[in-house]
Amino acid sequence: MSAHTVEYIRYRVPEDRAAEFLAAYTLAAVPLAAAPQCVDYELTRCEEDFEHFILRITWTSTKDHLEGFRSSQQFQDFFAHIRPYVENIEEMRHYTPTSVRGSGASTPTLYAWAGGAERFDRLTEVFYEKVLADDLLAPVFAGLAPEHAAHVARWLGEVFGGPAAYSKEHGGEDGSGAHAHMVGKHFGKGITEPQRRRWVNLIQDAADEAGLPTDAEFRSAFVAYVEWGTRLAVYFSGPDAARPTAQPVPLWNWGAAPPYQP
Repeated sequence: MSAHTVEYIRYRVPEDRAAEFLAAYTLAAVPLAAAPQCVDYELTRCEEDFEHFILRITWTSTKDHLEGFRSSQQFQDFFAHIRPYVENIEEMRHYTPTSVRGSGASTPTLYAWAGGAERFDRLTEVFYEKVLADDLLAPVFAGLAPEHAAHVARWLGEVFGGPAAYSKEHGGEDGSGAHAHMVGKHFGKGITEPQRRRWVNLIQDAADEAGLPTDAEFRSAFVAYVEWGTRLAVYFSGPDAARPTAQPVPLWNWGAAPPYQP
């Protein structure tokens, strides 16, 4: 969820030096991976022209890279390995991710796998029936607006790869305010851990009743988001919560998310 920056370094390395170049980066990857400013990295090689390589590094921020990593011992160790290839760099720039992102059709989205809008509408309908009948959670949702379940269905649908309906309605012109809008609903509610746990249990029961897929892969991803989201809700409902920076709706997938950083 944090606003990372992506650095691309494009190399042109003669084929007769390619093996030693790859060996050098294999060693350089050790201190790079150890740097707290590094989120992830990947070195790729052009299939059409073997002399071209692109290194992609995701940094916690451009400032963290230039002022944090560059002044660290990890950088010294990293640079010691790749120094001979600095002359082979053709481009080295930082890029900020945009809202244009997503997955291709080779792997279905969690939204499609679950059954689309109809299934998420049914999920939230069943869930809020349970919530309002629950002694522990009913006080938190006192005065629940009739359209609340539909709003949450659109949120969950977008999170799991469906249409960006929530962002269009609540995220402003570029959609970046959608996450802040959602977490803002929790300010001041003082959600407790027992209430959070009951929320998690009830939505899993609702998922069963609504007919969401029960395969291990889908449910592990579904529960991972539920755990992540409810723990954020507890934080943002507490007295020390800080308003988040402008961030889009999180896009969940079949894997895992990185640590949340406001």
